Amino acid sequence: MSLNTWSARWLKTTFILLIILVGCSLVLFLNLLETRNSTESTLSIQQVRLRVNPILLNLEQNIHLLQETRVREHLLSIVKEIGVELSYVGLDGTILLSSSPTSEGKQVNLRSALHYDLNHAVQATNGNDSLNIAFPVMDGPEGSQIGNALFTIPKSMVTVKETVIFPFFILGTLLITSMVLGIYLVLMKRKFKTQLLSPIHQLKQHAESILKGKYSEPIQYNRMDEMSELYAMFDLMRTEIMHLSELRIRQETAQKELITNISHDIKTPITTVKAYIEAILEGIYSDKETLMEYMKVMQTNTDKTARLVEDLLVHALQELGQISVEPYEVYSSPAFELMLKPIGHVVLTSGMIYEAPKNIPNVLIQMDPVRIEQVISNLVSNALKHTAPGDAIRINVELKGDQLNVTIADSGQGIRAQDMPFVFERYFKGQTSWSNRNAHEGTGLGLSICKSIIEAHGGHISFSSKEGQGTIFQFNLPIC
Repeated sequence: MSLNTWSARWLKTTFILLIILVGCSLVLFLNLLETRNSTESTLSIQQVRLRVNPILLNLEQNIHLLQETRVREHLLSIVKEIGVELSYVGLDGTILLSSSPTSEGKQVNLRSALHYDLNHAVQATNGNDSLNIAFPVMDGPEGSQIGNALFTIPKSMVTVKETVIFPFFILGTLLITSMVLGIYLVLMKRKFKTQLLSPIHQLKQHAESILKGKYSEPIQYNRMDEMSELYAMFDLMRTEIMHLSELRIRQETAQKELITNISHDIKTPITTVKAYIEAILEGIYSDKETLMEYMKVMQTNTDKTARLVEDLLVHALQELGQISVEPYEVYSSPAFELMLKPIGHVVLTSGMIYEAPKNIPNVLIQMDPVRIEQVISNLVSNALKHTAPGDAIRINVELKGDQLNVTIADSGQGIRAQDMPFVFERYFKGQTSWSNRNAHEGTGLGLSICKSIIEAHGGHISFSSKEGQGTIFQFNLPIC
C-alpha cells in the first residue's frame, strides 16, 4: 500500500470516528436539554430543615410552657410567618398544639402519620402540592424524645432547581475539542501532502531524470527541516554522479584518442622498419656502413615501438590495479649506475647538457630495477620534451634519513601554472618546447605510470616548476 493511499484511508477513518463522536455529543446534549425542560427541580431535605428549624428550636425551648397562651400564640405566629402548618403530637398520638385549633386533642395514627424520611414523605403526598414530614421533639439537648412535630410544607418552599452547568460545560468542551480536532486533521492532511508526499514525488521525478542521464538540473528544497537534509544529500549524490559521468566520458574519449595515437605511433615505426628491411632484402645498400645506418634506424624505431607497447601494457595493468612491481633487495650504487649510463647517452645525443650524480650512496634498498629505470626514463623523456638544445638536465641521488632521494631537474621551459594540477593524471599532455612542436608528444600516460610505480614501492613522487625556469621532479625510496 502506498503512503498516499494509507494516509487517505487513515484520515477518512479518523473523520468518520470524529463525526460519530460529534453525533453522540449532540444527542447527549439534546437529551440533557430535554431533561432540563421536563424536570427542572428536585426536593431538598436541607431546605426543609432550614424552614422548620426555628420552629423546632422554639418548641423545644418552651415545651413545658405550651399551656400559656402567650407562648402558644408566639409559636403559632412563627409558624404562620414561615408559611407552614404545625401539629405537635405527643407520644400517645394526641395533638397537643396545632396551627388549626380545631385539631387539638384529636388522635393521629403514628404509624401512618410519621414520615421522618423525605422520600417516604414524597411518596405519601399522592400528587398533592404539599408534603407531611415529622421531626422528633427532644426534652433538652441530652433528654429523651417527648413528642413529634408534624409539618405540612408546600413543595414549592423546599424545591431546589437542578443545575446542569457542569454537564453542559463538558459537552461544550467536547464539541469544541471535536471541531478543533477536525480542523487540525484538515491542516495535517494539507501539511502531510505539501511537506511529505509532494517532496517525495519530486524526488521520484529527479531520480527518473538522473536515471535517464539528465544530471544538470539542480535539486532544490526551500524549507529547513529533515526533508531539506534529504534533498541536500540527494543533490550531492546527483553532483557526484554527474562528475563521475563526465569523468567516465572524458576517460572514454581519452582512451579512444590513446588507442588512435598509439595505433598511429606504432604504425609509423613499423612502416619504417618494414621499408628498411625491404631495402636490405633488395640489396639497395652499397656498403657495410650504409647497412649499419639502416640497422640503427631500425633499432631506434623498434625501441620506440617497444616503449609504446610497454606504456600500453602498464596502462592496462594500471586500470586493473595490477601493475607488476616485484621489488627485491639490491645495493643502490651499482643499480643506479647501470640505469643512468644509457640515459646519459640519450641526453647527450639529443644536444642537451647532462649532469650525472657525483656520488651515489651505496645502501641496501628494496626496489624493482626495471620499473625504477622506467620511471627515470619517463622523467628524462618528459624533460627532453620541455627543453631545447643547449639546456641542461641534471640527475642527483642522495641519502636523506631513511629515504633515498632521486632528483631529475631540467632548465627548460617549465610547466604552465594551469597544467600543474593535472601533471600526474592519465592522458594529460602538457605543452611541449617550441623546438619540439613537430615531435611526438607521447601518450599522456608516462607520469601517471611513474606515480603508480613509486607508490607501489612505498615511496612518494613530487615536482616543482616555474614557467621559463625549468622543472624539478623528485621521488624517494625507503631503505632497508
